[in-house]
Amino acid sequence: MRSTSINTLYLTLVGLLLVGFLVSTKASAGGGYFVLGNGPVSWQTAGAVTAVAEDAFAGASNPAKLTAAGYRLDLSMVFLNPNREVKRTGATGSDSIYNFSSKSANSLFLVPELAYSQQINDKLAIGLTTYANGGLNIELKDTTEVPGSNGNPQACGSKAGNFLLGCGELGFDLSQLIIAPTIAWKLSPKQSIGISPLLTLQAFKAYGLQAFAPNSRYTNKVSNNGYDYAFGAGVRVGWYGEITPWLSLGAAYSSKIYMQDFDKYKGLFAEGSFDVPVNYSIGAAFRPHENWVVALDIQRIDFRDVKALSNSIRSSMLDPTANPMGSRSGSGFGWQRNQTNYKLGITYRASPQLTLRAGYTYGKRANDNDLDAISFGVLASNPIRACSMGFTWKTNKGNELHMGYARISGDNYGGPSALFSGARESVKPYVNALNIAWSHQL
Repeated sequence: MRSTSINTLYLTLVGLLLVGFLVSTKASAGGGYFVLGNGPVSWQTAGAVTAVAEDAFAGASNPAKLTAAGYRLDLSMVFLNPNREVKRTGATGSDSIYNFSSKSANSLFLVPELAYSQQINDKLAIGLTTYANGGLNIELKDTTEVPGSNGNPQACGSKAGNFLLGCGELGFDLSQLIIAPTIAWKLSPKQSIGISPLLTLQAFKAYGLQAFAPNSRYTNKVSNNGYDYAFGAGVRVGWYGEITPWLSLGAAYSSKIYMQDFDKYKGLFAEGSFDVPVNYSIGAAFRPHENWVVALDIQRIDFRDVKALSNSIRSSMLDPTANPMGSRSGSGFGWQRNQTNYKLGITYRASPQLTLRAGYTYGKRANDNDLDAISFGVLASNPIRACSMGFTWKTNKGNELHMGYARISGDNYGGPSALFSGARESVKPYVNALNIAWSHQL
């Protein structure tokens, strides 16, 4: 009876999360494409959890860990406070009106996360993880305030131009909901493998990009078409080993999540879709003392394999006939380098009730400071480092209360403008994140 009621509760919560996503697609934002972590333990240790099994969020990191999670329910809420200010300087002559700065209007987002695990027997575990993966969002309201300064009078008339020469507010919003049913098997008493299908729903809208429409193969499917939705699927597989009492190892691989085309915006994205790139990680967790855990992860994200992310912004600007936007060779965000992230997480069990955690991650930026990346890059800057800390308080009735804080930053990013010769564009991005979660061990 208890198992049935918990399963019903979880499915109800997943349904409510899906409805919330459809009603308000501002599910995540943070100035980057992958969030720092999923679940309270991951948020507190900067994502260093490939070999750490302390909650049910195995479907978002390493499915094989589910055999060590036990029977539990985790409910998590992340409050994201992104701060992004873009700036252009150095444009001369009649272009000098485009020298201005603008701060993104969106400053608070809520990201719900859910996870559940159940031990079927001593070798088999099943579970379900529901989380948000994407976080590209920005909304800039400032313009030149000069009538007729837009780059597409046919669409904009005499309206003032915005930061990218369109008209009106400038921005885009990409949200992703991933549901990952998970199954894990123990190959031996100390080793497990697991698999999680990744069932994905994306929502996207863009506005203020009218200036790019003439360079697209679908001129009416670039900007200001409201929200569009796309479904996709991929898979994550993993291995987890408790090698000795003081060492556990883990490895996980997530395939590309192949997404449907965004019909309303197939003239904006290269190839018309926005696939989730391949990513994989290896990790080790050391226990030098019964109260300490030191976790080390290395994660790789293959941005170059997704044309919408990796193609140069100048591709369609220099030759719109051969490389129109929306084609395989059309303009993208200019993330032309894959990203390797190095993560460190530390856990200290101060008492039977209190556990303290902290973490740090660093990864070299995926885009360079050059003409091929800057103009779109300042709107979608990828973080390069994050620090986090938090705690878990355990009660004597199987409940756990979690709270974690993270600071995610990318330093100042900028370089030569692809739109104005001699000008420079830059962004100052950082994100404050607060995670509050509740868990119940059954």
